[in-house]
Amino acid sequence: MTASSGLTRRGALLASLAGLGVAACSGRREAPPGLLRVAISNMPDSLDPAIGQFAASALLYKQLFAPLTDYSDDLGVGPGLADNWSAEDAGRRWIFTLREDLRWSDGHELTADDVVWSVQRILNPATAGGELGDFYAVENARAVLTGEMPPSEVGVRQVGARQVEFRLQQPLGLFPTLMREFYPFPRHAIEAHGNDWVRPENFVGSGPFKLADVGALSFDLVRNDFSYAPAAVAAAHVEIVDDASTRTRMFRAGDFDLADAPPPTQIPLLRRQLGNRVHSFPAPKFTYLKINLRRPALQNVRLRRFLSVVTDRAFLANQIMAEAATETQTVIPDSLQPPQAGVAPPSGDFSELSRLTLRTTSGDRERLAIAIADDWNRAGVQTELLATAPVDLYSAVDGGDFDIALSHFDRGLKANPNFMMEPFTEGGFADDSGWFETGAPEADAFNAAIAAARQAVEDGERTRFYQQAEAILLDQQVIIPLLHEQAHWLISDRVSGLTPDVQPQIWRNLSVSGA
Repeated sequence: MTASSGLTRRGALLASLAGLGVAACSGRREAPPGLLRVAISNMPDSLDPAIGQFAASALLYKQLFAPLTDYSDDLGVGPGLADNWSAEDAGRRWIFTLREDLRWSDGHELTADDVVWSVQRILNPATAGGELGDFYAVENARAVLTGEMPPSEVGVRQVGARQVEFRLQQPLGLFPTLMREFYPFPRHAIEAHGNDWVRPENFVGSGPFKLADVGALSFDLVRNDFSYAPAAVAAAHVEIVDDASTRTRMFRAGDFDLADAPPPTQIPLLRRQLGNRVHSFPAPKFTYLKINLRRPALQNVRLRRFLSVVTDRAFLANQIMAEAATETQTVIPDSLQPPQAGVAPPSGDFSELSRLTLRTTSGDRERLAIAIADDWNRAGVQTELLATAPVDLYSAVDGGDFDIALSHFDRGLKANPNFMMEPFTEGGFADDSGWFETGAPEADAFNAAIAAARQAVEDGERTRFYQQAEAILLDQQVIIPLLHEQAHWLISDRVSGLTPDVQPQIWRNLSVSGA
C-alpha cells in the first residue's frame, strides 16, 4: 500500500455542500379540509406485517394496524389491543388480556384466536418473511421457523375468552415492550383472499385508519370507525417522494403537511428558511460501516481497527451533517468510548490487501462515503467507491457481494438505547457480516452477553449486559460506528395534536385545520 498524493476530494466536497440549497417556493396551495397529507422517502415493501422489512412499511403499519401493546406518550409501553398483561413463572409466561368488543375494520370480531394464529403465521416459513423478529424468546419459535416443528407447536395459546398466553424459553422482562410492534392479522380475510388480502378492495386492519386506495406511488387512508382509537382526521394521503430536495420543495409549495427526512446536509439552511416548521427529534438512528468478514483480507482485525482510527468522524458530523448528527465510536449512545487502536502497523501486515471497494447509495449518503474513501486513500489503503441505487446495495449486501458498505438504520420509536444492539445479534436484520459463521470465541461471548441482557428484569442490569456485548463487538471491530443522527420532519402550521419531542410516526391524534 502506498499513500495517495495530490489534492483530495475534500475541497470539492465542501464546495459542493456550500453550493447546495433548496429553491424557495412562494405560493401556498389550498389544503383540503380534514385531509392529512404526508410525504415519505421510501416505498413500503409490503403492507403485510409478516413480510415487510422496510421502515416505510413499519410507518404505515402504525396507521393501519393496532399492536398488542402500544407506545405510550413518553415512548414507554402502554395498552394496545391488550389493555393489561401480567408475568408468571418468574417472567417465563406472559398473559395478555384483550380489550372488550374489539373489531376489525370490516366489523368482524377481533379475537384471541386471531392473535394466536398471527404468531403462528409470522413464524411459519411457508407464509412469512423468515425471521424470528421479536419472538426470539418464545418457546419453539426457532424450531418452527426452520421447519423442524409445525406452527401449532409455538409457545402461544388462547387461555380465556380474551386472554393469550406466551410461553418463553427464558425470562424476558421486556417482552411487553417488544409487543409494541406485533400487529395481529385478520385471519378471516387472509383465509378468504390469500396474499391478495392487502389489496384495497380486500384489506382489513385494526388501526386508526383503513386502506382506501393504492396508487403507483401513493396510499389513501380513511378513518377506521371500528378502531378503539379512530383517527382524528377523516383521511390521510401518503405520497412516496424519494428525492429529499423534491420533498422539501413540495412541502414549501404547500403540497404536504408532513414530510420526513429533509436533506440531512441542509438542516442549518432549512432552519433559516423555514424556521419552526423544521422539527428535530432525538432518534435511534445509527450510521456505520458494515464489514464483510468473509473477505480474507478483512479477517485481519488490525486492519479493521486501523480503518476505524483513520476515519475522520468529526469531518462527517460537523462539515457534512452539521446540526443533524454527532460523531460516535459506539453503538449505544453515551456508552464508554473504546480505546483508540493506535497508528498504522507496518504496511507489510496488509500485504494481502490489494484494493477495497466501499459501497454506498447515491445521493446524500454518497458524500459521507466520498470523505471516508478519501481518508483511507490518504492513509495508504487503496479504496474505490461504488455508489448505486438502494435496492442494488441491499441486494449486494444480502448476497455477500461487498467489501465494506456504508449503512444506516432507524429504529423508529424504539427510544431505549439498548435496542440499538439488537440488529447486530445473530439473526438480526444487520447480521450480514459473517462474524457468527467464523466460530470465533468472541462471537460466542457476544451471544452469551446478549442472552443475559434479554433475560435481565432490572433495567440497570440489562444495560450492563448490552454494554458488555457492545464492548466485544467493537473490540473485534465487526462494524465501524460513525454517527448518531437526529430525525428531522417538516411539519406545517396546519398540524396539531403532536406529542412533544416524539416523531410524528403515529397519526391517530393528529388534526389539521379544517378537520
